[in-house]
Order: sequence, then C-alpha cells, then structure tokens
Amino acid sequence: METTDSEQELRRLWRRYTEQRDEKARERLILTYAPLVKFVAGRLAVGLPGHVDEGDLVSYGMLGLINAIERYEPDRDIKFETYAISRIKGAIIDELRSMDWVPRSVRSRAREIERTIGQLENKLKRAPTDEEICSEIGITEDEFHQNLAAIHRSSIAALDELWSISAGGGDTVALIDTIEDPNAAEPATAFQGEETRQALTEAIRRLPERETLVIVLYYYEELTLREIGSILGVTESRVSQLHTKAVLRLKARLNAQINRAA
Repeated sequence: METTDSEQELRRLWRRYTEQRDEKARERLILTYAPLVKFVAGRLAVGLPGHVDEGDLVSYGMLGLINAIERYEPDRDIKFETYAISRIKGAIIDELRSMDWVPRSVRSRAREIERTIGQLENKLKRAPTDEEICSEIGITEDEFHQNLAAIHRSSIAALDELWSISAGGGDTVALIDTIEDPNAAEPATAFQGEETRQALTEAIRRLPERETLVIVLYYYEELTLREIGSILGVTESRVSQLHTKAVLRLKARLNAQINRAA
C-alpha cells in the first residue's frame, strides 16, 4: 500500500524526534495531534457538571499528549492515536480527581451500589434487578434512580478510566477497549494478560441487552444520550440510568476478578 505525502512527513518527524530529540519536530508533532485532545476533552465533558470548563480539560489533556509523544516508540505495533488517547484521558482524569469536585456522598453511594451489585451477582449468578438492588441497600426505586442520576452527572467517562489488569498493579486497560470495534485496528498487541481481557469481554457480554446496546451506541457509534433514547424509545434520563448501571456492573465484575487473582 502506497503512503501519502502526509504519512511520509509524519514518519520523518517521528524519526527526527526519536533519534535526535529535535525540538522543532516535537512541536510539529504536538500541533499535528492536538485535535485528539479536543476530541477526548469533548467526550469527557458530556457527563461533567456545567462549572467544569471544556477549555480546562483541553489544557489538562495537552499534558497527556506531550507525555505520549515523549514516551511513544514508533517501532511498537500500536498506532500512536491509540496510545495517545489513553494518555490524554488519564491526564484529564488525574487532574479532575485532584480537584475532588465530586461530592463525597455521591462517591460513597456509587461505591455502595457497585459493591451491592457485585455481592448480588456472586450470590444469584446473574445480573440483579433494580428491585433486588434496592431491597439489599434499603432504598426505594425512586431513590435508586435519583442516585443513578447523581452518579451519572459526576461520572468521568467511566469506561475510559484505566484499571490495573493484575492485582499487583502494572499494566492497565480501559474497559472500553475490551468492546470490539470492527472498524478499528486490532489493539490486542497493546495489552498483556489475555486471561483478564477475556474476563472483561465476558463481563460486557453478560450485561443485560439494553445496557450493552447503550454502551456500544454511546462509545463506538458516538450517539448522544438523546439519540440513543430515540432508538430505544425511552427518555434521555432513562438512558443515563442504563449507562450508569452498566458501568457500575462492569466495575463490580472487574473488582471481583482482581480480588480472585490476588
């Protein structure tokens, strides 16, 4: 396959930077890939409170992009965009966490729901219903839905969050990267730990059908919650609840997998 002039120029820039640490090449690479930061910041901004400025997210993400350029090894069998997006997301999430903008009560309730889902799944050997979750926690379904809405509003693109793929730390994987994207380059070479990847993929497969559909439509088809609601015939609020429950289920299953491996 023939390469375009722009692709050849990019390769020259990468060679100049990786071999000579040429600062001008570094600056050109930053400018070339800067749109990635805008894309990631826009996606993360969807579920954040209104007072979180998207421009600030872009600033945090630029640090992640620069870090990715400095650490990237072109000889590795992984596209730079795939590697950089992970670094950009991580930089933004780390900065938001350091600001501690999420109310403590919301964090506490999210952990309680996540823990309850994990316990019930282990006991029932299936995904628990809303009624079963509410009964275990001791709240009404209306209160449960209100909690899901609060958790959704304070979520930081939950499936983009990086998780350790072993109990001892080390390599990380984002949950979203375990959902197959038929149009994307194969990312498997970027990760180690086949057993953990399979467990994550299985956890996603076991989600209730509607929750799986919401995850795929939101993260890969890049539809808005309102557009997904139109497809499913439900309100935007209901879609946000489905999304939040799906993420909490996946986190509960991942935690259970890590604990078993410990």
